[in-house]
Parts: sequence; C-alpha cells; structure tokens
Amino acid sequence: MTRLAFIGFGEVGQTFAKGLSGKDGVAVGAYDLKFDDAGVRGGMIARAEALGVRVAADAADAAREARVVISAVTAAAAGEVAAAAARYLKPGQIFLDINSASPNTKRTAAGNVAVSGADYVEGAVMAAVAGPGLKVHILAGSAAAQAAADLLNPLGLNLTPVATEIGRASRGSPSPATIAIATVSRWMRDGVTSSPSITNSPIWASQPMPSANDRVALRCGSSELPSTSAAT
Repeated sequence: MTRLAFIGFGEVGQTFAKGLSGKDGVAVGAYDLKFDDAGVRGGMIARAEALGVRVAADAADAAREARVVISAVTAAAAGEVAAAAARYLKPGQIFLDINSASPNTKRTAAGNVAVSGADYVEGAVMAAVAGPGLKVHILAGSAAAQAAADLLNPLGLNLTPVATEIGRASRGSPSPATIAIATVSRWMRDGVTSSPSITNSPIWASQPMPSANDRVALRCGSSELPSTSAAT
C-alpha cells in the first residue's frame, strides 16, 4: 500500500486526490485548516470523503505512515507548514512542496525539513491543474527528486527532475533545453525505444524557442545550463 498525504486541500489537493484515491494500492489522507472552520468544515469534509480521502485531525495525523507528504498550501503559508512538518516527519518520508513560493523560501523550507531526516523535494507546477489534472507537468528539484518521480509517476503524476539543488526548479522559467534533456533522459531510463519528437512534445511546445547555445547544449547532452529566468 502506498500512502500519500496532502497538507492543504484546495484546488490542487482535491484535483490530485481525485486522480490518486481510486487507484489500487493507494491510500490518501489530507488535512486543511478549513477542516477546523465551522463555517466551511461540512462541505470540505464531504468533498474529501466523496473522493475516498481520509480526513485527518491535523497535519501530523495526515502524514502518519505516509510515504510522500505533499504540501499544497498557499505560497504565504509554505514556510510555516514546512517548519511545522519538521516536528512530525520521519526519515524515509518525502516532503513534496508544490506551492508557488520563491526559491529562497523553498531553500529555507528544505533546511527545516532536513532536521527531521525526511527528504525535501521542491516542485514547480507548470500550468493550472484544472485541465491536465494529475498529469500537469511538475519540475522537481533536490537530491531526492528522482526518487520522488520514480515513486509518483507510475501513479499518474508527471514529475521531471531538473536539478539536485533546491531553488532551480522554482525559478519559474527553466531553460527549454534543460526541460528537453530531462525529458529525453526519462525516456531513456524508462526504455522508450521510439522517442517522440521533442519539438512536438507538449512540454517543449509550452516553452519559448531555445537559443543557439541551448540547442548546442542539447545536442551535446549537457543539462548544466544556466536558467533563462530571473535570478533567485
């Protein structure tokens, strides 16, 4: 049984839970502050239960026995949630932070989570979840990003590890070549023998055309490219 937990059960948490909770061998729990708000509690809990999600008493309860804890709170709450998670996470767990917080906030969050012995993975969600749902493209960063992708992608998520350091994935506009190289690497690792055209890939199509330097780096197989986005 693969146990997953959501801290934050808004649009992202509910959309992902809808795609995950019906899968064989997957159990989903969730906690949201609104579970404790008398004004909206009833509707929130009803939605969770309709999706087959266990309603947790608090964040620690949601994370108990979970292999992956997914923080889907607002950017403003991200740091506080990660700091609190350090008190209940355990070694062997992955804390996947998929809010839109800044790279600096995620670096601080990673440091807080590290105290617990759990692995921190930053995730940059590259589109609104309403359309693609569980398949929305997520750039992942940290030394544990590949482990998170190996665990979650077979369940239907779409994580692409792009860096081992924290902050790079969250810059918001990664190099097109970096994304393409990471995607090709994933095809190779998964044993895809007839690789789809990169230029026809939805991932590639959503990005600006690469520069000449990016195209050279792609041909050379280098993923150590500077981000084309603003500085951290």
